[in-house]
Amino acid sequence: MDQKSTWGLLQLVQMLSLLVIFVAGIIIGIASSPHINRYFDSLAQFTFTNNIASLKISDDNCTILRTCEKVDCLSMERFVHPDNLTHSMTDDEVLWRASMLPYKKGYPFDRVPKVAFMFLTRGSLPLLPLWERFFKGHDEYFSIYVHTPEDYEFNVSTDSPFYGRKIPSKDVEWGSISMVDAEKRLLANALLDFSNERFVLLSESCIPIYKFSIVYKYLIRSEHSFVESYDAPTRYARGRYNPKMLPYIHQYQWRKGSQWFEIQRNLAVYIVSDTKFHAIFKKYCRPACYPDEHYIPTYLNMFHGPLNANRTVTWVDWSVVAPHPATYDGIDITKGIIQFIRNKGEQCSYNSEMTSVCYLFARKFAPSALVPLLNLTMTVMGF
Repeated sequence: MDQKSTWGLLQLVQMLSLLVIFVAGIIIGIASSPHINRYFDSLAQFTFTNNIASLKISDDNCTILRTCEKVDCLSMERFVHPDNLTHSMTDDEVLWRASMLPYKKGYPFDRVPKVAFMFLTRGSLPLLPLWERFFKGHDEYFSIYVHTPEDYEFNVSTDSPFYGRKIPSKDVEWGSISMVDAEKRLLANALLDFSNERFVLLSESCIPIYKFSIVYKYLIRSEHSFVESYDAPTRYARGRYNPKMLPYIHQYQWRKGSQWFEIQRNLAVYIVSDTKFHAIFKKYCRPACYPDEHYIPTYLNMFHGPLNANRTVTWVDWSVVAPHPATYDGIDITKGIIQFIRNKGEQCSYNSEMTSVCYLFARKFAPSALVPLLNLTMTVMGF
């Protein structure tokens, strides 16, 4: 090989060496870049997560990762119409939340006023099929709230309007302030739905005596709330007043009434917001003073009397002198009893005019009354 060929070969080797060094430098630079590292890390994480999420695992003890639907917890719909009653708020927290009263006129959504039916029960609802028939076909005009003993499992079918409507509850002792606490707990949870305009307190022994459309129009169109509140010079009324309530509650302000009330939204907000008078009743109204018969009647008389009709819309039979009203069993249920409750010959005030329709609900009805009552829904009650 001559000198010229040798020189050309050396130049080629030198150029190849430089090219190898250049390419190696590029590869090292790419490998050390943080952006590239993050890219490959993200890609690996994405691939790993998707593989796990789509993997089917037969072992019941394993946790399967699935993709979740994105939920906007701050949406207007979830704020004004909460769809989950099994929240973790304490009583103080839910009462505080419910006490919020908007000052801005109107609503930023299409509001259809609803009636909140609040059931304060000792357990099951034996007359549930009657209420389900009453509510059928009127879903957009009502909401249901159920308060039971704390550990009671309230089981109903998934197609029932009562399904999922139990609120966080606590045990209630008859005749104690815990009864009022349960009422305020029901009101507070119902107030979280801004479409609820009227609030009815019912027991497991209550029944409707008119069809839903009549009840709804009667309550929604009313200018007043329906809380029985009266003064009587007897040991069962004025005799339960405790002078230790002075100077905050005077005897002339003291009132008694039925526990089973119906109130409008603004009054419900006032009641759940009160702590001062609730504390007084808790301390000084003890058996034979019963807070559920005096707290709300007295509070409304003191501060919101003109907004109250001073009567109840739930009929009760006190014809028998006893600590509790009469109970109607299956053998007592006839067409006549419903007609009697509806048309007792009484007149009452409704929006400043007299009417014969004074009661919308009635109690107390035993579980044995269910079948006879169902037989009367079409012919007498209208549903």
